[in-house]
Amino acid sequence: MPSAGIRISGGDADVAYGIDGIGPALLLVHGTGTRGDAWAQQVDALKGRFTVVTPDLSGSGGTVDHGGPLTLDDLVAEVLAVADHAGLDTFHLAGHSLGAVVALRLAAEHPERVRSVVSHAGWAYTDERMTTDFRYCLDLLRTDAELGTSLVPQMFPLATLGPRYWAATDEASHQKLVQQIAENAQPGTARQFEVGLTVDLRPLLGRIAAPTLVFASEHDRVCGANQQQLLREEIPGAAYAEIDAGHNALAEDPQGFAAVLGSFLAQHAGA
Repeated sequence: MPSAGIRISGGDADVAYGIDGIGPALLLVHGTGTRGDAWAQQVDALKGRFTVVTPDLSGSGGTVDHGGPLTLDDLVAEVLAVADHAGLDTFHLAGHSLGAVVALRLAAEHPERVRSVVSHAGWAYTDERMTTDFRYCLDLLRTDAELGTSLVPQMFPLATLGPRYWAATDEASHQKLVQQIAENAQPGTARQFEVGLTVDLRPLLGRIAAPTLVFASEHDRVCGANQQQLLREEIPGAAYAEIDAGHNALAEDPQGFAAVLGSFLAQHAGA
């Protein structure tokens, strides 16, 4: 797995990433508590048309860093370092949740690099409800670490999956998912939640020049309709799409997610 070395605010980072496919470059940025391979099914759907690059942000996957606090600027710098290391002068860009925040900030601050941008389940600023939510998650992470409980793996499906999942699952299938979440827990999840607490993109959204898709989940309990509406209003010319899923739509409905993402990218692949 290739990696890009970079100096971030707390020290050095060696940012691991995956790369697959052929065609125009597409960077996919994962959300809190996951890693680049969270996009595996979308990579499979798109690698015939795009060179798909999936970084592991600090705290996730194969990336190694100083282990201390992170900033949103650090995560943006890591994505740019990966693009540079992979030889990508310009690229399409999509992010999920915290990855969408990273993608939007990168698009605002480096418009010369970004050909189009997709924000799925992103947000404009961390309002009081989201602050309370993130702090609760941090409390659960601390409790799990201290007591050996599995509160976070049990909570994540409740927070991130929509009615279609719950209508189709049973106890055995659901417990298998909870176990998979526990086994795939990322060591820097708390550090990424701390970054989430600091987000305020409102001064930057008007500077995004690339074609932008605000991609919402109909049943998102993490980043609600108010945040999606604010992104639509503040990003010039933003398009909008919605999927019948919860916050983690890329896992809940990977084919539907890839179809929306691929359709938007097809419109702008020659831009």
